[in-house]
Amino acid sequence: MRIDIITVLPHLLESPFSDSILKRAQKKELVEIRIHDLRNYGIGKHKQVDDYQFGGSAGMVMMIEPIANCIEKLNSERDYDEIIYMAPDGETLGQKTANELSLKENLLILCGHYKGIDQRIRDHFITREISIGDYVLSGGELAAAVLCDAVIRLLPGVLNDETSALTDSFQDGLLAPPVYTRPADFNGWKVPEILTSGNTKKIEKWRQEQSHKITEEKRPDLLKD
Repeated sequence: MRIDIITVLPHLLESPFSDSILKRAQKKELVEIRIHDLRNYGIGKHKQVDDYQFGGSAGMVMMIEPIANCIEKLNSERDYDEIIYMAPDGETLGQKTANELSLKENLLILCGHYKGIDQRIRDHFITREISIGDYVLSGGELAAAVLCDAVIRLLPGVLNDETSALTDSFQDGLLAPPVYTRPADFNGWKVPEILTSGNTKKIEKWRQEQSHKITEEKRPDLLKD
C-alpha cells in the first residue's frame, strides 16, 4: 500500500510515522508513506496557500490553485483508489471504513487547515470525506494520522499476530472483552478462573458473553445497529 498525504504542516506528521507499528510497517515495506508540503505549490514568491473568504466572515480558506496543482501532479504519477479529505463534516470513521480502506493500494489524503478548503476542491477532486469525531481540530494532520494508524495495522504482516486485529473492538460489532496477564493474583485481585482453566471452548464462550455485556453497558447503540 502507498499513502500520500498533502499538508501545510509536514513536520507535524513526522512523529506518528516514526515509531511503533507504523514504523515497522514501513521498514517491512508493507506500506509507503509520502508527505507532500503544500507550500511547495504555493502562489507567488511567498508561496501563499490561503486567502480571505468571498462574502466576508472570519477565518482564512485554503486556496484552490495550490491544492489542485498538487493533486494533479500526484494523479499524473499514479491512480488513487480514494482521494480523502479529512473534514469534521465527513462520514465518521469506524472500523468498517478502516477495513475497506485497508484493501486499497493507493490512498491520497488531504489535510485541511484554517477555515477549510475551497469547496471546488471537494466538488471536483475529493472522492471521500472522513471525520474522526464531532469536534474541530486545528488541522487535518492528526486526524490523518489516526486514519492511517487504523488502516495500516490491518495490513497482512504488520502485526506480529495477524489474528490480533480480528479480535479488536468493533470488528464484530461488539466491544472487546476484558483482558488479563500475569500474575494471576495481585493483592488479592484475581483473574477469572475460566481464563486459567485451559478450556478453550469455555473461554471463547466467556469472552463472547463479556463482549455482549460490556457493549450493552457502554455502547448499547452498537447492538441496535
